[in-house]
Amino acid sequence: MPMLHPSRTAKALLAAAVLPLALAACSSGTTVQPSSAKTKPAKDPNAGLLTGAQLKKALAPASFFATGFAVDPSGARDSGTTYTPPSSSPAPKPDCSLLSGTSWIAITGDSGVSFAQNDYVSKNTSEDIAQEVDTYRGTTSTTVLTHLEKTATTCATFTDSDTHTKVKVTGATTPGLGDAAYTLTLTNSAWQNGTTLIAVRAGTDVVSVLSTAGHDNGAATAKKLATRIVTSLKGEHQHV
Repeated sequence: MPMLHPSRTAKALLAAAVLPLALAACSSGTTVQPSSAKTKPAKDPNAGLLTGAQLKKALAPASFFATGFAVDPSGARDSGTTYTPPSSSPAPKPDCSLLSGTSWIAITGDSGVSFAQNDYVSKNTSEDIAQEVDTYRGTTSTTVLTHLEKTATTCATFTDSDTHTKVKVTGATTPGLGDAAYTLTLTNSAWQNGTTLIAVRAGTDVVSVLSTAGHDNGAATAKKLATRIVTSLKGEHQHV
C-alpha cells in the first residue's frame, strides 16, 4: 500500500501552526538583561577612625611630665593597627571602684574600636597621672559622656579598697575642652590629696585622664594633660 504524503496546502498549514508554538517556547523563559551597574561595596564602619597606633602618637610624651615621673611599663598598651568590635552595655549598677583605676572610663560600659593608654608615676611622691584615648563609631562618643554623667549620680560615694573608707564623688560639665567635657572629683579624708578625672569628647574620640598630682586634687595637671592630648589628636586626624 503506497505511503500517503500530505498535500502542499496541508504542509503550509502545519508550518504556520508550529511557528507560533516555537516563538512561545522561546519567550516563555525569563530574559536576563545584562546589568551595567556594579554592586556597591559595603561602607567601612571604621573609615576615618584612628587606630591604636595612631592614638598612641597623640598621648603626651615623657617630656610633658615633671621630673621624677616615669612611665609604668605594665600600664602602657594600645590596640595596634587593627580595630576591635565595639559594644555598649552599661550596667544598671556600675562598679564604682573602677573610678580609682587608670582605665576608669570603662565604667560607662561603652567600648570603642581602638585605644591607647599609659600611666606615669612619681618615684618620689607616688603621685599618679594616667592618660587614655578611645575611638568610637558613629555618635557613641557622645553616649560615653552621657553615661559618665549618670555615673556621677550613681557613684556619689563608694568604698576605697585600700583604706576601707568612703570616697566622695562630685561631677560637673567642663567648658572649653574639645566638643564636650565632664570632670569627676574624688575626695577622701584618709587621702593626702584627691583625684581628678576628666573625659573630653573630640569628634569620635574620647580622651580620659586621671591625676593625683599637685595640691588641688590633681585638677590643674589633669586639665593641662587633657588639653595637650586633644590638640595632638587634631594633628593625627589631618594625616588620615
